[in-house]
Amino acid sequence: MEEKPNCIIESLLSLFTIDKGIVKVLLTRKKDDPYKGYWMLPNSILKNDEDLNTNLNELLDEKLGIQKAYIEQGNVYSDINRMPSKRIVAIASIGLIDPITLKLKREEREIETEWFKIDEIPKMAFDHELVVKENIEKLRNRLVNIEVLKILFPSDFTLPEVQKVFEQILDKKLDRRNFRKKFINLGLIEDTGYKNEGFNGRPAKLYRFKDKIEERVLF
Repeated sequence: MEEKPNCIIESLLSLFTIDKGIVKVLLTRKKDDPYKGYWMLPNSILKNDEDLNTNLNELLDEKLGIQKAYIEQGNVYSDINRMPSKRIVAIASIGLIDPITLKLKREEREIETEWFKIDEIPKMAFDHELVVKENIEKLRNRLVNIEVLKILFPSDFTLPEVQKVFEQILDKKLDRRNFRKKFINLGLIEDTGYKNEGFNGRPAKLYRFKDKIEERVLF
């Protein structure tokens, strides 16, 4: 009987951030065949002596130069033909990092990376396009939860920035006045007393989330 090759387990990370109200995901460029030059999700092979959390932390630190991010596990991808020559099962995870932490703490690495808008995902290697689209859908379902927004907006923000995020994730336009009124009436945010001076157009008020707020569904 022909001996089957061992199954390899890899971790895939869909890491999201906010860039001036635009939701983006981090991708890496593949350097060799197959799919040379295509983009893919950051990934790492799970070693025999490590658990998934350790593997993801090493992926963030060693490959991406990011010390810490919020991570939660997503789907498992085990299609027999998802890889052309090896039997590889993928455990996908969703990561969130706010733009301030990203800017201040990220260190450069040799791997080629780029942030893409979630509605402008390029051609991707293997089944990674499916993975990232399903994780965007998961993010859509999680966005209605206050804790996710607090991770993405840990400090001062404008209401138009938050509205942009909701519109991208939900894939629909929202009425500005209704959104503003409903979001303020939720009682989750407070006016900082400052405005985002130095930008084109009329300065907008800066808000922040209150320190002590109960976990709740927003919309």
